[in-house]
Amino acid sequence: MKTKLMDGMQRFSKAMFIPVLILPIAGILIALGNLFTNAKLIETVPFFDNPITTGFGMILSGSLVSILNNLGLIFCVGLAVGLAKKKKSEAGFTSLLGYLVFINAMNKFMELKGILVEADSLQGTGQSLVMGVQVLDMGVFLGIILGIVTAFVHNKFADKEFNNAFQIYGGSRFVFIVLIPVVVLLAIAFTYIWPFFQNGINSLGTLINQSGNFGIFLYGTLERLLIPTGLHHLVYTPFLYTSLGGIQEVGGQLLEGARNIYYAEIADPSVSVLSPSVIWDARGISKMFGLIGACLAMYQTASPENKGKAKAILIPAVVTSFIAGVTEPIEFSFMFIAPLLFVIHAVFSGLSMVVLNLLNVRAIGPNGFIDFLLYNLPLGIEKTGWPMYILVGLLFFVLYYVTFRFLILKFNFKTIGREEAGQETKLYSKKEYNEVKGKKTAGVQPQEGTGMASIIVNALGGAGNINTVTNCYTRLRLTLNEPGMVDEAILKNETGASGVIIKDQNVQVVYGLQVNSVRKSVDQYLGREEDDE
Repeated sequence: MKTKLMDGMQRFSKAMFIPVLILPIAGILIALGNLFTNAKLIETVPFFDNPITTGFGMILSGSLVSILNNLGLIFCVGLAVGLAKKKKSEAGFTSLLGYLVFINAMNKFMELKGILVEADSLQGTGQSLVMGVQVLDMGVFLGIILGIVTAFVHNKFADKEFNNAFQIYGGSRFVFIVLIPVVVLLAIAFTYIWPFFQNGINSLGTLINQSGNFGIFLYGTLERLLIPTGLHHLVYTPFLYTSLGGIQEVGGQLLEGARNIYYAEIADPSVSVLSPSVIWDARGISKMFGLIGACLAMYQTASPENKGKAKAILIPAVVTSFIAGVTEPIEFSFMFIAPLLFVIHAVFSGLSMVVLNLLNVRAIGPNGFIDFLLYNLPLGIEKTGWPMYILVGLLFFVLYYVTFRFLILKFNFKTIGREEAGQETKLYSKKEYNEVKGKKTAGVQPQEGTGMASIIVNALGGAGNINTVTNCYTRLRLTLNEPGMVDEAILKNETGASGVIIKDQNVQVVYGLQVNSVRKSVDQYLGREEDDE
């Protein structure tokens, strides 16, 4: 049971990447649109004082705000695609149909029961308009529930085929046939039970928010501690997109979730003070500043003869962490050889959020410096307090550096550049990745034209040992028949992996931002289509 539960959580966490990684793009573009309509910027730079740039900004931000108003649909389709084991595009299309059926079935049932409130006074009633249809306000949870249900039905019946005249009703069409009564019954059931769930969620959100700085510290620490399991997304996602992260009225519309509220506020010039809920998205201090201090400590404590190698390895990782907010290559360099450093890192991450909250800083930089610039500078210092964010970041840069340097020397941790003879701890770099393409390893002969993929597959126990191949933002995720056949040394030393995590049949290999190209090459080598997993 424990194994099945963990496997299910792993799959759910991977599937959440599809909608979650798209939303920051919308947020950045909303911020960019807001930049073109920023009154202070227009006054400072006359070039922006023209109808073309201001009109473009209004269209850009105004059109993308619609994504925030339809998060339920986005999560529904994204999760269905992510959780489907095969025919993913058909699963996504079916989930869209199921979503439409659900909201209209709930609306008609509520109408029959006489519980629909007046459409011009929905605020505070627990009801809302979803794609123009009045239903109970389930927010993003509606999409999550329907995405999971659709994927379950799809995986069970997608291969169902009939003979003769009924042949046309097989496959994805049969999935939709089965889904219709399921969704209608769910709509009726949730009409009665959702108010109880909503009360529970609101109470939990209130409890967490009333926990003050302790709750913030626990949130920030857990978000980092769960990195090895790949389940850290399950910590921050509810706070960013559901009522757990706060409820705020912006521009006459009631919004839930820290990031939804923030995106709406940066698109609304009338907002003079940002909501305190933004603190749940203030997770960038360790990415932009802290881990850079840790890398400096690792470089300075490296053996004199290894400093050149350490510099070549750490600089690309530092740039990636600072610019794009991708920290796993750095974290995996010390996570297993010095767990104490990883615990300290998680504690500092939570502590940095507490400090920002105490100083009333509303600036964010969850995905690195580019996000930081686009989100905060257009809003000005008064709204965000972004200079103080930088000062706090510099403080934690020093704190990370001093602490990591002390602990590395105190306990003689074998971090980058301090390895013993025959041992190699490394991060990936693009140069190294390209150099090992086509390279022969002990007992492994790459096939012509396959390069890195054949090395990876052989190090995973061969093609016959691999059941599924997926990837998230930085990790190649697989399920294997015999995880014990994995050769971690080859994956790290010959393919540039910065970490390997094995949990039951689930194996994760960390490659960083290049993971998409790695995934495609492995799929090609195995003769699998990406949509057929």
